Amino acid sequence: MIIVKKSGYLKYKNLKFRCALGKAGIKKKEREGDNVTPKGTFKITKIYYRHDKIKNIKTLIKKIKIKKNMGWCDDSTSSFYNRQIKLPSQLSHERLYRNDNLYDLILVLNYNTNPIIKNKGSAIFIHIAKKYYRKTKGCIALSKENLIELVSKIKKKTKIKIN
Repeated sequence: MIIVKKSGYLKYKNLKFRCALGKAGIKKKEREGDNVTPKGTFKITKIYYRHDKIKNIKTLIKKIKIKKNMGWCDDSTSSFYNRQIKLPSQLSHERLYRNDNLYDLILVLNYNTNPIIKNKGSAIFIHIAKKYYRKTKGCIALSKENLIELVSKIKKKTKIKIN
């Protein structure tokens, strides 16, 4: 089990990595855009990665190459809310193919997925951290090197406990 603590550290077996969390900290997530990292236990459903930036990624979890036309819907009025969508789109979304490196590697957590509750929050990822581990909009962020190492060690059934 991966443990994420309010102190800004992620632990998995003998690994301990600094991480960035949501601007509003770890708590029960109330709504889309509240900047909360949701408290709870989750599974990793997919791994997305930029093939042009990360070569030969080793993982036991299903991985998907990020293409330029991929987005993630955060439009709570849409039937595609909290799902990958094809771009261009009129729906509010996050672009997965970015110019910065934040989404070079993304672990998708099963937050608000079964069932999807409108406006409960979307796109809770583990992704690459900004410089100085600046706070996120609710995701967990690690250094690129740490995230690549973590991905190489975890299994399909590895759970994440955020508390």
